Amino acid sequence: MGPDKNLSSDPPAYPPPRTIRLTLEYDGSAYHGWQRQSNASSIQEVLENCLHRLTGQEVRLHGSGRTDAGVHALGQVAHLVTQAALPLGAFREGLNSLLPREIAVLEAREAPPTFHARYDARAKTYEYRILNRPVPSPLHRHRCWWLAKPLDPGRLQQATAFIVGEHDFSSFQASGGSVKSAVRNVMAAHWEERPGGWRYFRITANGFLRGMVRALVGTLVEVGWGKRVPADLKGILAARDRRLAGPTAPAAGLYLVEVIYDTALTL
Repeated sequence: MGPDKNLSSDPPAYPPPRTIRLTLEYDGSAYHGWQRQSNASSIQEVLENCLHRLTGQEVRLHGSGRTDAGVHALGQVAHLVTQAALPLGAFREGLNSLLPREIAVLEAREAPPTFHARYDARAKTYEYRILNRPVPSPLHRHRCWWLAKPLDPGRLQQATAFIVGEHDFSSFQASGGSVKSAVRNVMAAHWEERPGGWRYFRITANGFLRGMVRALVGTLVEVGWGKRVPADLKGILAARDRRLAGPTAPAAGLYLVEVIYDTALTL
């Protein structure tokens, strides 16, 4: 009798690994930031738990960067590597059916195997929202910084011009940062006035230090109130001393708007 042709010593075939890129929107009010914590709920933890339910596999999700407790995102990017043979659309529709209403997957797409959401990011854009009117907003209390005292828009714009370009932003770095260099290139920064007392500060840079945007906003607000002159920003940058800058603006007003990658990283 010959060998049983139904028997084989070959290992079972598994689907090849896939790199899936997710674009996310979330309200960070109830979460302790992006990164998984041992004693508090985070955006990463919630997403990884839902991915496990969706794929049946343990999944590690890598974000483009951390957002602090209470900070929001309009376009956070993350990636995962999985062997799940799910249709691409299932990563959006399936996850959104499992996620709490504070988190949503805007887009899911295939990415090159080498893609990394954090290390391949070329730039990011953040937005900070201030409600500058006499009366606070009950509807937006977790999504902005309410300031009753009027801000001078001209002084805000003049001061903001000093932070554009490549500088050492040590004066605007929160304690606990572990980066080797505090030099960052701010490609664009400006203020926008909107109806109803809204003021939006938008900034794009090749990278951000811990607490950098919120420290910048807190300092610029002092300029807008006349406590500092616009040119003070130049001296604060040169000093590389956090004690000389203004207060840290509340997390509630900060939004990660966009993460920018080379077009070659898109399949």
